Amino acid sequence: MNMSRRAHGGDAPVTIDAGGVQLEGELNIPEGARGVVLFAHGSGSSRHSPRNRVVAEFLREGALGTLLMDLLTAREEAAEADTGRLRFDIELLGERLTALTDWFISHTATRALPIGYFGASTGAAAALVAAARRPDAVRAVVSRGGRPDLAAASLPRVAAPTLLIVGERDALVLDLNREALPQLRGEKALAIVPAATHLFEEPGALNEVARLAREWFRRHLAAKAQE
Repeated sequence: MNMSRRAHGGDAPVTIDAGGVQLEGELNIPEGARGVVLFAHGSGSSRHSPRNRVVAEFLREGALGTLLMDLLTAREEAAEADTGRLRFDIELLGERLTALTDWFISHTATRALPIGYFGASTGAAAALVAAARRPDAVRAVVSRGGRPDLAAASLPRVAAPTLLIVGERDALVLDLNREALPQLRGEKALAIVPAATHLFEEPGALNEVARLAREWFRRHLAAKAQE
């Protein structure tokens, strides 16, 4: 990994090798962090997503580190403008998130921090796939408007406590999450944000997502850090 400056106290640009490709991201580990949350954004989004940045700030205020990472390279993103194929390649995205997780648990500076995933839309499916592959490393998962149906084969192997957050007015996605919830093996919950649509653009909706996520991660990651 290349890091242009220290992560503590601010965002640090990072480049991490994930199965032979170089992925770009931003790492921020506040002093006294009790865990770190890896973000997996949805189709058509990136590490610069304003919604994920709002959530990341809430998490850091709760003594949690954050890694906002692009799971596709710049060249792949450029090609996506024509095809859109890789955005829905959940196996590929899950493999890359798994590689990032392996980096965290193998490096001295980060391996003591319990790991959580925050996934949005298709990124939530990638997070569930990776959580199923690394049950001993991933301690909690939060999905925002996620597509768990795209990770259907992995759901019964997800042991990490998982919180599914969906907007009340996001009818199709809400149905998909209700169907997925019983298939998850570990502790699980479905939180419905009143009057919210898929992007949580309504006043106060995104802050409610961030609050719910922070409580879930602090409950499960902080407890692990204190063992």
